[in-house]
Amino acid sequence: MNSVRTDGNNGAGEACDSSARSSSASGKQKEKEKARVSRTSLILWHTHQNDVAAVRKLLEEDPDLVNAHDYDKRTPLHVAALHGWVGIAKCLIEFGADVNSQDRWKNTCCCACEIMAATWNDKGGGDGEANAVERGWQVATPLADAEGAKKRSMIELLSSNGGLSFGQNGSHFEPKPVPPPLPSKCDWEIDPSELDFSVATIIGKGSFGEIIKAYWRGTPVAIKRILPSLSDDRLVIQDFRHEVNVLVKLRHPNVVQFLGAVTDKKPLMLVTEYLRGGDLHQYLKEMSSLSPQVAINFALDIARGMAYLHNEPNVIIHRDLKPRNVLLVNANADHLKVGDFGLSKLLSTQNAHDVYKMTGETGSYRYMAPEVFKHRKYDKKVDVFSFAMILYEMLEGEAPFLSHEPYEAAKIVAEGNRPKIRAKGYTPELRDLIELCWAAEINKRPSFLDILKRLERIKDSLSSDHSWNIFIQ
Repeated sequence: MNSVRTDGNNGAGEACDSSARSSSASGKQKEKEKARVSRTSLILWHTHQNDVAAVRKLLEEDPDLVNAHDYDKRTPLHVAALHGWVGIAKCLIEFGADVNSQDRWKNTCCCACEIMAATWNDKGGGDGEANAVERGWQVATPLADAEGAKKRSMIELLSSNGGLSFGQNGSHFEPKPVPPPLPSKCDWEIDPSELDFSVATIIGKGSFGEIIKAYWRGTPVAIKRILPSLSDDRLVIQDFRHEVNVLVKLRHPNVVQFLGAVTDKKPLMLVTEYLRGGDLHQYLKEMSSLSPQVAINFALDIARGMAYLHNEPNVIIHRDLKPRNVLLVNANADHLKVGDFGLSKLLSTQNAHDVYKMTGETGSYRYMAPEVFKHRKYDKKVDVFSFAMILYEMLEGEAPFLSHEPYEAAKIVAEGNRPKIRAKGYTPELRDLIELCWAAEINKRPSFLDILKRLERIKDSLSSDHSWNIFIQ
């Protein structure tokens, strides 16, 4: 009997061992997948920065990354083609990049780009062709990107390697021009009849309107709808058109994607992608403080989006960067995007250190830079200050000067005070970064490109098994 019981126990033990091995294998597979997604974000980022050496190093380590793609199915070759980075493109082609890979829209930018280029040049925008593509027009193959941006060397390179311009139809490629939804309008104008509010949910309200989750052509979207009573208000219309003009220029994995707007009919509506994870404010409210590893990964996403917005010569100052305006792609909180550009300012800079006199007290008091509160001249570094306050909140688990009303908090900051750093998770480098970012002197605050480099070094110095899922949902 004893031997029978012993054999039974051994059998159970073997079953447990088998289960443990299976669980371990599953865990390793998940970690492997998360690591790959993180490397996808790296190759796309280094491609955007025209860093040939970094791209080549990643491809030598993992050749399959050559056709890695983001949520919109855009590969490193799409990014290189758009910017005209010939060196990057040659490297990608050398490693076997698909020169005819298509993004998720599967259409061509040629017609839309010509319309936008003409419009932009008529307004004195300068390099209309390049700006048209850079600012969000839907495209398909890498060659279509290069043609729309008038990147001659890139066009020659891609064409010589079998690149084609148009969307795929069956087994061959042929032109498939897509007409704009409304006659004589840019292709972002949306016919309100296409918007389905039958199962709509209000997800936010403001003094000028409300934000609604609804559907557009079967896709869940977020719609900012101006209150009917304000649809004739000159200032409200001006602010609405300003936000549309800013959003239509933007295209980046860490910036909320503009889909279209209703400007011909009332009520006025602005349509963007719907992000299921809610905003960072609510997430922090539920989670309290974050581990340094998670906080740094969140900060990297925010900084990537802001580095794109601050890219010269067309700098966009957000002016209201705060947790409520940072959105989570999904409930797993594995990808953040910067949103809400109602108060943003688009500037064409001549010099990296240009400073502008703008309206004081623009933005939310608790995250406001002291120079804004004091109605003094300021520049894009106001966003860097707000970023520091957000990073502080993620690590501390509470908003800056939480015991004070927002206006009083801004006043305290303007007087030279800063929140006390209490949490134990700070490395000296992380503390230094926060203190640099909220420095009273504008020129002491780093740029977001510098912030990204610092965050990457800090991340590398931390031992962690936390993996970061960015582009694939």
